[in-house]
Amino acid sequence: MKQRTVAVLLGSLRRDSYNRRLMLAVERLAPPHLLFQQVRIDDLPLYSQDFDDDYPPNARRLKNDIQSAQALLFVTPEYNRSVPGALKNAVDIGSRPKGTNSFAGKPAAVIGASTGAIGTAIAQHHLRSSLHFLDVPTLGQPEVYLQFRDEIIAPDGTVTNASTRTFLQRFVDAYAAWVERFMQD
Repeated sequence: MKQRTVAVLLGSLRRDSYNRRLMLAVERLAPPHLLFQQVRIDDLPLYSQDFDDDYPPNARRLKNDIQSAQALLFVTPEYNRSVPGALKNAVDIGSRPKGTNSFAGKPAAVIGASTGAIGTAIAQHHLRSSLHFLDVPTLGQPEVYLQFRDEIIAPDGTVTNASTRTFLQRFVDAYAAWVERFMQD
């Protein structure tokens, strides 16, 4: 199968993030033709329409990283029942200026982990709403609202719990098939 680059936008900036572990677990479980590349979002300026005519270099880098990928994966925590500001800012920068939406038409999935019982369900709902507006076809099922516990995924992304591995493998298989649905070659 032809190699596909997946731009990964990790909504957590925390070094020891549960969502970083989830991201690494998905990468480990994915077929070898999916190449995951995390897109840096921690150095972006807050979006302002003032720089639409002359984007800062780090904002241009973000847009280029997204444009060069064939697919997208959003891995988000939930902050105050919504999407973390850094991730929302990256979505705003990547979709602007008008007419230069770097996300449009790229197949995507949204997943997340939290210690709460409903995982990141509300944040994912908010993010999916923005992605829908931006013409990003987003995998609907299976959903991944992972209630995180230290013993299910090691810091290096190794899934140490059998039922979690089965659950995530089902997602990864569906995501890989979703990406292929949108490829022209």
